Amino acid sequence: MTEKKFRSGFVSLIGRPNVGKSTLMNYMVGQKIAIMSDKPQTTRNQIRGVLTSEQGQIIFLDTPGIHKPHSKLGEILVETAINTLDEVDLVLFLIDASEGIGPGDQYIMANLQKVDTPVFLVVNKIDLVHPDQLLPLIDQYRKRFAFKEVVPISALQGNNTSTLLQLIFQELPFGPQYYPADQITDYPERFVVAELIREKVLQLTREEIPHSVAVVVEEMSKRNGKDLIDVRATIITERSSQKGILIGKKGSLLKEVGKRARQEIERLLGSRIFLDLWVKVKKDWRNEELFLREFGYREDR
Repeated sequence: MTEKKFRSGFVSLIGRPNVGKSTLMNYMVGQKIAIMSDKPQTTRNQIRGVLTSEQGQIIFLDTPGIHKPHSKLGEILVETAINTLDEVDLVLFLIDASEGIGPGDQYIMANLQKVDTPVFLVVNKIDLVHPDQLLPLIDQYRKRFAFKEVVPISALQGNNTSTLLQLIFQELPFGPQYYPADQITDYPERFVVAELIREKVLQLTREEIPHSVAVVVEEMSKRNGKDLIDVRATIITERSSQKGILIGKKGSLLKEVGKRARQEIERLLGSRIFLDLWVKVKKDWRNEELFLREFGYREDR
């Protein structure tokens, strides 16, 4: 009897903001580890999601959406996304089936021309368009880049994701199991908790607020003798006026952020949570390298 061949490797998810990269990774690993929002530039870090099966192990890198940066933070986000292209075994270039080719897509394909990594074109959100619209769109992209595979999917509904998974495994080299079979991310719980809180801020605020917010978990500790975890977190924003909006009238908005976040954190940790939220102002933190490092955003060298 021949020994089973185990495939493993790193797969980068790349694309313009809001094309469904985080939705796809969460679907693949079977649990929410990357936050989702209809606002651009939701993902700020390179988040690793791990999928393990009998065939092998895939480590997904969910990268920040590529966009024209307007701050030091924006520059770091774009650099983080671009730098993954040479460091992985496969690139999944996600596009939105309901939109045409834009400058952002052309910029990404120009960068893909510079690397030797195989690239799959993943046409997401096919549930939003008529099938007759797909072929002309795919042809437009194929004329601009030699994709190894083209896979139409709906990450939200799971349509055709099993086909994509099989094609990914076929592309990956034979290799070791990098992570334990039950591990779905290599980020610490504090990071995921902070991201879940930030997601609720994104859901409940508008205009400049979502992009001016960072979340730092100051403390996570189990209360003695009780099935209860105390979580103390600080929401950082850039201006006093934004702090007032985040707190809301008589604390109403902050309470709603806490309520929604607590429910998801309890599901994540499998325990009751006491969530203590504070809002602090750190002026223009997105352009201050000291603050960016403090909040977990670093430049990839």
